[in-house]
Amino acid sequence: MKLRSEQIRRIATAAAVGGGGIAGAGVLFYGLVLGQAMLARKTIPQVVSPPPRADGTYGAGYDGEPIRLVVLGDSSAAGYGAELPSETFAAAVAAGLAEQQRRPVWMRCLAVVGAESKGLPPQVEVALRHRPDVAVICVGGNDVTHRVSVVSAVRHLVEAVRKLRAAGVEVVVGTCPDLGTIRPIQPPLRWLARHWSRQLAAAQTIAVVEAGGRTVSLGDLLGELFYAEPDRMFSFDRFHPSGAGYLAAAQAVLPTVVAALTEPTPAAVTSLVPGEGIRSLPQAAVEAVHRPGTEVSATQVAGKDRGPAGRWAQLRHRVWHRLPQQAARQPSAARSEELT
Repeated sequence: MKLRSEQIRRIATAAAVGGGGIAGAGVLFYGLVLGQAMLARKTIPQVVSPPPRADGTYGAGYDGEPIRLVVLGDSSAAGYGAELPSETFAAAVAAGLAEQQRRPVWMRCLAVVGAESKGLPPQVEVALRHRPDVAVICVGGNDVTHRVSVVSAVRHLVEAVRKLRAAGVEVVVGTCPDLGTIRPIQPPLRWLARHWSRQLAAAQTIAVVEAGGRTVSLGDLLGELFYAEPDRMFSFDRFHPSGAGYLAAAQAVLPTVVAALTEPTPAAVTSLVPGEGIRSLPQAAVEAVHRPGTEVSATQVAGKDRGPAGRWAQLRHRVWHRLPQQAARQPSAARSEELT
């Protein structure tokens, strides 16, 4: 089932302006898929305890005003499966941001295990009370597993992005991961899960960029590593990442977070590597889901935001260049209290 840019554009547009849902592909092989879904639910252990809390100030030894970061979304953003606070996705992003900017980073993780996109509004309300400089959102996996329509899921996400952007907050969205890489999900459900995941991720990309945010495709970013080193990359449930898996996801998202803070207005890049460049936004969205770690942001061509096929977008494949000394991964609780 190949994604087409025009189809994805229509889905994202419907989500942004309102409209009905779309028919699920699950009507095909319905009985078999239903059986596989029930088996997957039995195979994947239920949540038994919350993820470790990682809120606090990172890189407290650096000078300067702290960058205020909030992390929103579902279990992937919350770091479910990590054993230590320092191993969560939010902690890895905060520590990496402090390292890259050589400034303290005050972080609050407001993500909720099991959240769908419709669960973002209360998270956004709390986030705005903290006056963040940048918000990172990872959501979509539960929308896929619960068969929420793409239109409905993306509408909730785009409303969250718009509200944050209206408050002057930079927004980076890690799009829906490819659930077709998860071992407890067997064919044919695995094939459908892959298609649904990529369809949602592409629609998220279009809607988020139109709303003023940036996206990074997570896709099957961890797929090869998971299959090669499942004991290291998976947590105990073989569904959520381990600390090593969350670090890999954070490394993909971090360069875009840095860019959002240092390059508020994306400019066309003259030095490109193969696969980078300017596309129509729908085409960029489709390309991004097939290449994990791809950043998509709005840009201009000849001073214009849009071309014949819609908004112009820029694809980037940024690399996290580590500094000689890593910022402390453990937050300073005392410092965080001063900033709440």
